[in-house]
Amino acid sequence: MSTSSQTYRIAAIQTVSGPDVAENLRIAGELVAEAAAGGARLVALPEYFPLISPDENAKVGLREPEGAGPLQDFLREAAARHRVWLVGGTIPLMASAADKVRNTTLVFDDEGAQVARYDKIHLFGFRREREAYDESVTIEAGRDVVVFDAPWGRTGLSVCYDLRFPELFRRMGEVSLIVLPAAFTATTGRAHWEVLLRARAIENQCYVMAPAQGGRHPGGRITWGHTLVADPWGEVLACREEGAGVVFADLDPARMAAVRESLPALRHRCLAPD
Repeated sequence: MSTSSQTYRIAAIQTVSGPDVAENLRIAGELVAEAAAGGARLVALPEYFPLISPDENAKVGLREPEGAGPLQDFLREAAARHRVWLVGGTIPLMASAADKVRNTTLVFDDEGAQVARYDKIHLFGFRREREAYDESVTIEAGRDVVVFDAPWGRTGLSVCYDLRFPELFRRMGEVSLIVLPAAFTATTGRAHWEVLLRARAIENQCYVMAPAQGGRHPGGRITWGHTLVADPWGEVLACREEGAGVVFADLDPARMAAVRESLPALRHRCLAPD
């Protein structure tokens, strides 16, 4: 954990992406620029920021090999141009199966160098009345827990449905920040989004930033939005309910250290994570 007294401006971006990749990238680029102009040193995009389509197979046609492709070029160039660390929401990368993708978060530093990759581990499945989702049809699950070191401290990566599995976050060890790009459904988000994000912040005594899709997408899908940043005490520092935009907050290592000192729950753990 960073012990610096310096605070770090972070920005979580909310979008309402559709099937037009070029338009999605244009909007994302403008929002990254807005975040950088607002002083953010870390910017995070939501899950599926380049594409949300009624055709779930559309992302398979968009997939790229790691290290090459227009989506990765966009992220790399945006990070370098605006001199920010950029968490690239998720993009579809090649999977071992020809008809699937890895739902992947890539992180680029402020010079445009890739510093981390996380493939979503937990694949969403939900069925209620006429609403149904099964990510395993088009997505191949990742396996590795991923953390990386940054100026503000150790940072853990997760995506959307991962939020429901606290053992993943315990496996990260002590981190200063958890980033969780998401495209939560309105149904599950209304019931569980904020309470789970605050719980992850409280139990890990760290900051949580959750950039989300938020609104009605072409094709009729509705995502919950409520992009937010929570602090180590579980307080919501900033939130955007719906629509495209930027959510700013300050990550304060001194605040985190004070929480951990006054309530040393991380030191009081009796059961080690698997």
